[in-house]
Amino acid sequence: MHRYSLLSLSILAAFSGTALADEANLQPEIVVTATRFTQTVDDTLADVSVITRDDIEASATRDISDLLRLQAGVDIARTGGPGGQTSIFLRGTNNNHVLVLIDGVRVSALGTGAFTWETLPLATVERIEIVRGPRASYWGSDAIGGVIQIFTRKLDGPRIALGYGSYGDAKADVGIGHRGERGGYSIQIGARDVDGFPSQNENGYGYEDKDHGLRNRHLAARADQRVGEQTLEGAYMRSQGTAEFSGGYSDFTEQALNLSLSGAITPAWRHRLSAGRSSEDYATPAYYAAYASRRTSIGWQNEIALSQQQHLILGIDSMREQGENRATYREKRNNTGVYAGWQVKAKPFDSEVSLRTDDNSIFGRHTTGSIAAGWHFNDVMRAYASYGQGFRGPTLNEQYSPGFGGLYAGNPNLEPEESRSSEVGFEFTPGQAQHIKANIHSTRVSNLISFSGVDFQAENVARARIKGVELGYDKTLGAWLLDTAFTWQDPRNADTDTPLLRRPKQKFTGTLDRSFGESFRAGAELIGSGKRADVGGIELAGYTLVNLRATWTLSPQLKLLARIENLTDRDYELAYGYTTPGRSGFLEVTWSAR
Repeated sequence: MHRYSLLSLSILAAFSGTALADEANLQPEIVVTATRFTQTVDDTLADVSVITRDDIEASATRDISDLLRLQAGVDIARTGGPGGQTSIFLRGTNNNHVLVLIDGVRVSALGTGAFTWETLPLATVERIEIVRGPRASYWGSDAIGGVIQIFTRKLDGPRIALGYGSYGDAKADVGIGHRGERGGYSIQIGARDVDGFPSQNENGYGYEDKDHGLRNRHLAARADQRVGEQTLEGAYMRSQGTAEFSGGYSDFTEQALNLSLSGAITPAWRHRLSAGRSSEDYATPAYYAAYASRRTSIGWQNEIALSQQQHLILGIDSMREQGENRATYREKRNNTGVYAGWQVKAKPFDSEVSLRTDDNSIFGRHTTGSIAAGWHFNDVMRAYASYGQGFRGPTLNEQYSPGFGGLYAGNPNLEPEESRSSEVGFEFTPGQAQHIKANIHSTRVSNLISFSGVDFQAENVARARIKGVELGYDKTLGAWLLDTAFTWQDPRNADTDTPLLRRPKQKFTGTLDRSFGESFRAGAELIGSGKRADVGGIELAGYTLVNLRATWTLSPQLKLLARIENLTDRDYELAYGYTTPGRSGFLEVTWSAR
């Protein structure tokens, strides 16, 4: 990993030494995920990253994992190519320790507690917000490592996109929308078919010399309308298809629906009343497995301005969850959460205190809290510190699965996993065209669920400790744009003092883009990952990847996107025994009226 650090330092030194910078007139980024209400990134006492639609199109990628892996503190593991099971580790925590939302609706599976990232159609995504660190005091269960919220697109006019690339990767999207002063609508349909490649190599337990691909069909629709001071809004997304793997295939259908009414009740009181529903249907005939889950939610959140400097956030939400695993179990549970937050923004000092209580029909009541404080030393420098609690309620599989011949059975008496996290952050913005940040964090997780009891039954017996440092630097210099991130982390099993699986100790990512006039932009991505532990005491080697990307604006309506992945044709593994793409390319043409 030493060479990655040297490369990043040399790039930073070259750009930092430049006397003149392009002082772009940038407005502060607005986010909503950290506290459930709108605020600028500068006002957020948490580490937040935003991936915009411009970022998505500049990358010219089809998979959300390609975008997330460029972020500090985010690691991915995938069993094969597109359609392979994808795990996202945020700040070294487990795959099911990140809360995933689509337009405010929880979408993680009730069986595993994790989101099926491989089924998400990136063409339907407008922006992605990543909040690192525990957010349980606002969002409840699952937000131990953080929250990733995905917002679907709002089209304005017709749009058509066609693409084709290596491994028979073909996609098509058609959409139309309209935006007016009082609201608008948007609808988009699309498909992606990938022939793929063998998902396992010769080291895989089920290696077979045949291609394993992905078939996906998706629909996204949304509409909003202003009614006086209120906005009525609805969003729906559906993704269904087939993902192939060594020895079989899985049929999937994922859906998320959200309805909301939001706006000002008085000049000092804003609210949001929402109802949501998500569902997942997954069937794998080769394993005689079929799983279905349904989650229905309703919530009311309020922001009250006590003064120009003080804001109070109050809310309540209720969920009903039910899941069925073929004929082995069919269970349901309810959860009600009440939360409150008090924010003080009196520069140079900012502070925030939040508290939430969840009452679950299975594992009872659980209370979490957080506290944060920040200090603006001047207009270009600030520091903040926070402490927060988190928890993850057991999944329905962990509670009720009968296991396999009595082994690896669930346990209805499981308690939630619990975490304690602390963080210190620093940000320095010497000019609007340059930004430096550093974060030091530590997390301890207890009551981790492990299948290690009698007959390997699920029990709350494991512990983990995670510490890490994240560094970020981005700079705009004329037509050049540099964005780098370095992560050092040490996620370990606190009982055995062994590394947690598939999470590297060091990672460096960097993108360098250049605009050639207004019509052409080209860039490169560098990803360097250290060694990682895997199942069975195996150690995966570190790797370095170079990807190229470019966009041509051929006319105001027509755009061409191109991407070359793994330029050096590096042979590497994200999970032992599973294949990754070699050198490959993809080309996409888009047409839109606006």
